[in-house]
Amino acid sequence: MNELQQRIFTLFSIPVYAVFIPLEIILSNFRNLGFYSLKESLVNIYLNLLNVGIDLLLRFLIGLSVLYFFYKYRIDLHLPPVMYWALLLLGEDFMFWLEHFVDHNCRLFWAVHVTHHSSPEYNLSTGFRSSVFMPVYKYFYFIPLVLLGFHPSDIIFMYSITQVYGILVHTQFIKKAPAWVEYIFVTPGLHRVHHASNIPYLDKNMGMVFIIWDRLFGTYSPELPEEKPHYGITKPIDQPHHPIRIVTHEWEALAKDLSKPVSLITKLRYVFNPPGWSHDGSTKTSKQLQQETRF
Repeated sequence: MNELQQRIFTLFSIPVYAVFIPLEIILSNFRNLGFYSLKESLVNIYLNLLNVGIDLLLRFLIGLSVLYFFYKYRIDLHLPPVMYWALLLLGEDFMFWLEHFVDHNCRLFWAVHVTHHSSPEYNLSTGFRSSVFMPVYKYFYFIPLVLLGFHPSDIIFMYSITQVYGILVHTQFIKKAPAWVEYIFVTPGLHRVHHASNIPYLDKNMGMVFIIWDRLFGTYSPELPEEKPHYGITKPIDQPHHPIRIVTHEWEALAKDLSKPVSLITKLRYVFNPPGWSHDGSTKTSKQLQQETRF
């Protein structure tokens, strides 16, 4: 990001750190809602620091290098500024949806992403519960954008801004947005669905800013009045606050499945099929669970 973009991002993000999170903590404690616990909040901070450290390292060593390499082969569309930024927002948000969809439907990437879903709490600090190793591959999803003529630093800036929006929807205090807002944008209610472990909510609402991608590709679900979200993952971690296992538990489970006496093809299916897939039906994917319960 250039200096102006950095200033805009700082001004945009300061209220999240300095106002909204402290206010949510105060209201949660004042109303005795129990939205926050010290251990879970510390884990969120710990995972975010790991993610930021890896991201800062790889952003320059891999991310920007890859994007600038492909930028040499871009199409120059010469768009007016307003259209340029509007299309970049749409393009970046779609590429995030695509990455997020892959994270949920390929166990290899779910092993990275699962840390973001592992908390049984849902609050603004959960937005900082980062997928630690996502910086290893996330920049590759931006290659189509640079080929279309969007500058790498602009892409990083837009991604950073939308990430702040993505943090803001991690709240239980905003119950329902107007219908037209929920038709277009990801709202706290729609993102609560995404973090829920209820069977009908599994792998739903993967957008960051816009919910339109989920509506288009069949991954949309409203927050149902009769189905209160239960947060976390379907199989809780046995040591949820362990600094290593919170990051590696799904890798350990995957390694255990790969040690089974099955064919190479079956082993590859354990790696690339959706989470929960098993060759003997001992565990099930979200779609299988939803079909069994007729969701």
